[in-house]
Amino acid sequence: MSNEKEYLPKIAMSIQAHPDDQDFTVAGTLAKWARAGCKVISVLITSGDSGSNDVTKGAEYKPVLAKLREAEQLAANAVLGISETVFLHYPDGELVASLALRKDLTRLIRIHKPDIVVSGDPSGWFYGNGYINHPDHRAAAEAAVYAVFPSAGTRLIFTDLLEAGHEPHDVKRLYIHGSEKSDTWVDIKDTLDIKIEALKKHISQSDTHDVDKWIREWAMEEGKEKELEYAEAYRVMILKNEEEDK
Repeated sequence: MSNEKEYLPKIAMSIQAHPDDQDFTVAGTLAKWARAGCKVISVLITSGDSGSNDVTKGAEYKPVLAKLREAEQLAANAVLGISETVFLHYPDGELVASLALRKDLTRLIRIHKPDIVVSGDPSGWFYGNGYINHPDHRAAAEAAVYAVFPSAGTRLIFTDLLEAGHEPHDVKRLYIHGSEKSDTWVDIKDTLDIKIEALKKHISQSDTHDVDKWIREWAMEEGKEKELEYAEAYRVMILKNEEEDK
């Protein structure tokens, strides 16, 4: 971390668009928190049912692939020490930051009451000159950010949630991965191998089969700023100070 002792939440929620998204990006951090006793809830907005370019497969394969990828994510989460996984079953490749999605995420935040929510950067369009950010990633991130604030903590937003007994909850910190303005680094030296093992559970995805070398290179690159051997970097929004709970 930068400028402070590393923060360890009691409850954390990871909100991502597809199975394997969190394992490429933040799994080292989630595994570290889980090992320290944090309860981690993993939320997957889609089930990755469009994640195949096999020319022998058509639309009828989508529900089959969805079940397969959900099983892979459950296996990955077991490796990370995550015991609770939520699939929202939005269509893969068609995600928008709708009010319905924001409400679904707000409901989950109010139910589970995480100290930290971890998600992507809604402003991330391009990474380098070889990767256009998937629109589902940006939509998921936008909905997650606005579910964290203002929706989860504002009593009269989505009053039907209030009527259902879901009282407002203020998330203390929002961890944004994939930001060009990182200000917080989590040392994942002790959980990098766990991250790699989790990523390899996504066997339906060809780009996860031989990941050791480049996942290590990514983590080394992220750690350079703070002279860490392996790290994951975030922009962190501190929305509620610990002193406010005292």
